[in-house]
Amino acid sequence: MNTFHPDLALARFIPRISTGPRSARIMRRIRPRPAHPGPDVTVRELVVPGPAGAPPVSLRVFQPAGLATPAPALLWTHGGGFIFGAPELDDRTNIAFARRLGITVAAVRYRLAPASPAPAAVEDAYAALRGLTAHADELHIDISRIAIGGASAGGGITAALALLAHDRAEIRPVFQLLVYPMLDDRTTTRADINTRDLRLWTAKSNRYAWSAYLGAAVAGPDVSPYAAAARREDLSGLPPAWIGVGTLDLFHDEDVDYARRLNDSGVPCELHIVPGAFHAFDKVLHKAEISRTFWQRQAKALADALAGSP
Repeated sequence: MNTFHPDLALARFIPRISTGPRSARIMRRIRPRPAHPGPDVTVRELVVPGPAGAPPVSLRVFQPAGLATPAPALLWTHGGGFIFGAPELDDRTNIAFARRLGITVAAVRYRLAPASPAPAAVEDAYAALRGLTAHADELHIDISRIAIGGASAGGGITAALALLAHDRAEIRPVFQLLVYPMLDDRTTTRADINTRDLRLWTAKSNRYAWSAYLGAAVAGPDVSPYAAAARREDLSGLPPAWIGVGTLDLFHDEDVDYARRLNDSGVPCELHIVPGAFHAFDKVLHKAEISRTFWQRQAKALADALAGSP
């Protein structure tokens, strides 16, 4: 019996290939093709100072054409298991966010593991957040309405960024949009997961990626929550969140648990579970009705969160 959502039935033809050192090196060499934003959205590269002792951080910034008054913003972090990927991977949805919601979307180009292990990625994201606020006047950004978001490893970096921003108390994002986030390195030790219907991201890929990001510390007692957000015990005081994940996603259990813990800590978190959906289903089969609905739910959650001052 096919366990995939009817809209995602083609997933049964996707080969179950895992990512390792060699394939990750190949993926890092591939530069995604940028999407053309059309006449109603502008795109530019903004370079801001990086973390202390680290290189500058580049942001790929999308804005509605003619934006002249302060508007909300979304700092977006791409996926790729911490080991590959680039902001251009999400051009299509970032352009759609800017166009639909009338906001600025800035996608951060962060350092990748294993060359730059944790906490490089989240520190780059924090530098991007600081840079975005520093350029708020120039970009017409309302700094009281900045959300943070990301998909997969980018969702994990976003969750860690929420913790880091809370603890440093310099900048307070108003919302975190976590799309099938990669939150917990301890998932690498689980042997009870049915891997038959996993697609795009396997247990073997997960073990390699977390090992590349954390080194020998993976699944041990000393992993920082700034590297794996699920390691944080006290989640109180964080921005409200939206978490979306499929039932056939390797990250399903860790995401559901994180949503529960946020709510238990007094942090409003909307959890959206997609039956029969595999990891990154909306990227691979983006024209499917279930994928379009998944993005619409993200857009609504983001619009509601940014509708007014906190």
